[in-house]
Amino acid sequence: MRTALRTAVATALLAGLAITPVVATGSAFAADGPAAGAENPTAGTLVRTETLSDGTVVKIYKLGPAWYRADAFANGAPIGSVEANGRPRAANNNGMFLVLFEDGRTLSWAGNVVYETKPGLYRLADGTVLELGKNPKDGRVGLQLIENGKGRGFTYTDDPVRTVWTFGKAVVTLATGGGEFAAYVPGSAQQAAPVYLGTKPETKPQDQPPAEILSGPTVTSICTVKEEIRSSFGEGWVVTLTNDSTEGPEAVLRNRGTIVATADRAHPLDSVHGLKIERAGTLTPRFGQRTQGGDTPYRWNDFPKLPKGCLQPTPAKPATPATTAPQTGTQGGQTSVVPKGGVAAGAEFGTVEQGNDVALFASSAGAVAVVAAGLGFTALRRRAAARG
Repeated sequence: MRTALRTAVATALLAGLAITPVVATGSAFAADGPAAGAENPTAGTLVRTETLSDGTVVKIYKLGPAWYRADAFANGAPIGSVEANGRPRAANNNGMFLVLFEDGRTLSWAGNVVYETKPGLYRLADGTVLELGKNPKDGRVGLQLIENGKGRGFTYTDDPVRTVWTFGKAVVTLATGGGEFAAYVPGSAQQAAPVYLGTKPETKPQDQPPAEILSGPTVTSICTVKEEIRSSFGEGWVVTLTNDSTEGPEAVLRNRGTIVATADRAHPLDSVHGLKIERAGTLTPRFGQRTQGGDTPYRWNDFPKLPKGCLQPTPAKPATPATTAPQTGTQGGQTSVVPKGGVAAGAEFGTVEQGNDVALFASSAGAVAVVAAGLGFTALRRRAAARG
């Protein structure tokens, strides 16, 4: 009789349903581990006995290092077990939750549960915001913490019945099917079920305003004009934009006068340093710079206009993805850029991914601090060697 009941409970929980079986001894304890109780009283060493708020009696056994089992009883009859081996596990008896940690600690509460979950954002009683979603590869449900509007990364259910997480002080459980989501904040007077906030809004990166023009435009010859703009890398960094009717546009990145990287008509993209030239073969090229990859938008500036009467630039040969001549080495089968000169000390080496305009750089104590005004950007980890 008890074996059949435990099987029914486990099967229903796998389907993400709340269980209320009709039995004389009361509702069933949702078993996450092997049933023990009266059928297996000698397995492990009894360390203590607890009584939950609904009258359920729980006996805690130590089975080994970081390995405990909790056997639950109602009116003296065993109703199920939960076993924590190396990680916490949880059980639910009609809204009475029990979490057993791998060190033998327990946590129990009544309620604070949502049974009909859906993908989106949830707020816990302490203000913590979590996003519930599915793994696109295998369909498992999972949670990720949302901080400052950004997700910290999903972790997914890893147990046949339910998985336990801790976010700050809050302890949460999520059924494998996603149909049961409960939370408890130990020591807090405010307790509540997770509150659904809706789906996560899709935010598109905002366009960045043009960089400040520091000097120019200055005509240096009949059909050559230059201007200097502020670099997104912060104080001490500038970009010199040159527009020449014969040679085409050129952008030179400098750090306190030292040339660090160049983009031009022949090589319009330097993904390592976030430099990009568009419309390089026209009279109206524009220059973009950024300090992060992915969907981070570029900060665009038009090249200074050529003087009146200058001819259309001569078309260049097809561009090749080369910018500077860095010294390279291999790390984990990939190529990393090794900076030279005064910026090399303290550099944090990383890989350069082709096709992803991400550039990482780390300045040393001897190099200027990289702080982008108004950007809050992540410092670059990878740099190409200085040219010239």
